[in-house]
Amino acid sequence: MSLQAALIEHGSPTLAGLKPASLFRFQPEEGVDFTAQFLVCRKELEGRGLVLTLLKGCRKTGAYLVYLYRADALEQLLNRADHRAFLQEMGYRPWKAGRDCLRQLAARLCLEGEFPHEIGVFLGYPLEDVKGFIRHKGKHFTLCGCWKCYGDPTEAARQFQRFKDCTQDYRRRFAGGATLRQLTVAA
Repeated sequence: MSLQAALIEHGSPTLAGLKPASLFRFQPEEGVDFTAQFLVCRKELEGRGLVLTLLKGCRKTGAYLVYLYRADALEQLLNRADHRAFLQEMGYRPWKAGRDCLRQLAARLCLEGEFPHEIGVFLGYPLEDVKGFIRHKGKHFTLCGCWKCYGDPTEAARQFQRFKDCTQDYRRRFAGGATLRQLTVAA
């Protein structure tokens, strides 16, 4: 699978502006110049207000943790008082810009033994669900879809369906020849 196809598969709600960010593991195909693919995708997206970055790379497998985000939306999320307080409780140092906070997340992904479940904040998951997942260790959720919900399952189900419908639409349009740029709603 190409990086563009992976972005459609895993990042359509972010490309469409329904979600502030998406995260996925990407294993480049052998013999493919991943750096060139990545740079082409990044350039296509940056003119639309989206940022494509790598949070982690594995030397052993050659896989990457790819993060796609809307810069303004992430900045707004991280500047919310409740999100800021939560991340600081989780050990994040105060930050001036969202990129600084994102660097701290990347360091946690690389240096800590346990996965940083506060990552849900960076993906736009409801804070109640992020806290619930951590508190209940992934158990006792009210609904499981794109994430585990610990709050209102009806609203979460609606959101999950919007994301699913968006992804199906983007898959169809991409298969029909639409480019990544054409499928990206400008921020």
